[in-house]
Amino acid sequence: MMSKKAQWILWVGLVVMLILYPKVFGIYYTNLFVTFAVFAIYSVSFNLLLGYTALFSFGHAMFFGVGGYGTALALKHIAGLPLLGALGIGLLSAIIFALILSPIVVRVTGSAFAMLHLAFGQLMYILALKLRNITGGEDGIGGFPIPPFSIPGVVSINMKVPENFYYFAIAVLGVSLWIMWFFTKTPFGQIQVGVRDNAMRIDYLGFKVPQTKAVVYVFAGAFAGVAGSIFTLFSNLIAADSGFGIMVSFGAVINTLVGGLGSFFGPIWGAAIMQILEELTTRYTDRVELVAGLILMRREWCWEEFLACDIEGKLWAFDVLREWKCPHVPS
Repeated sequence: MMSKKAQWILWVGLVVMLILYPKVFGIYYTNLFVTFAVFAIYSVSFNLLLGYTALFSFGHAMFFGVGGYGTALALKHIAGLPLLGALGIGLLSAIIFALILSPIVVRVTGSAFAMLHLAFGQLMYILALKLRNITGGEDGIGGFPIPPFSIPGVVSINMKVPENFYYFAIAVLGVSLWIMWFFTKTPFGQIQVGVRDNAMRIDYLGFKVPQTKAVVYVFAGAFAGVAGSIFTLFSNLIAADSGFGIMVSFGAVINTLVGGLGSFFGPIWGAAIMQILEELTTRYTDRVELVAGLILMRREWCWEEFLACDIEGKLWAFDVLREWKCPHVPS
């Protein structure tokens, strides 16, 4: 285990790297990193359901899209809305939507939970296409004003500058990541893991399992909404495919499975791997989904964790398949 001094050095080094990143790598890779960070946080929020509570959802993109549309509609129709206000409306939209669904979905588990979310997700996708007067249909909502980040009488920062938006996005997503991590370390987070491992025993201990699932469900949906809101501000566009598309939901599943199910930082590694693979794949072919599917098949073929990071930060890669006891790799 690393000493506290080593941990502090690691975290300070990470912060310095994030501060210097735009100046070292330029606009293109800065924008690429923002995209990675958005989907990493989105995948971590999904892992709170699947990895920590055993709730497998095929429709987590609902909250991503609701957060994005909430922010876009607010900026389009409310003149003079500040940046944090728009972000807050996206967050609030996702929370309200999760509160509406939670009484229904937390009473089912397993494949029923997954299929119910697949149905709700496709319903939201169709509504986004059909309600053209509100959502813009296939074209979505774009071209809305991006307000500056301002503290009255103190500072006003133009968010149309890519470097400025990078720092804003990383700050918001970093705080979101810390809150989710802290949530898993609370006593409630331990109950959450208990629900995953043995819901009946948790019920015998006097804890309300459906209500526990509902809290986790709303919490995970809220931070998926934050990710969707940041992505909308970053792209200055939200549409049915980018908000509610089935591949947006499947992306979180793939990132979580590739990175390590149940590991808090696993989905971040998974998002990084898939982002790099997408960047490399698009240089040769546009069949990115095919490559992602093959990677997921490989992970399932070995059944053990494809790539995982334990609590001490140790990293296992492809050359230790034998240690994972992969049935297709000779010992």
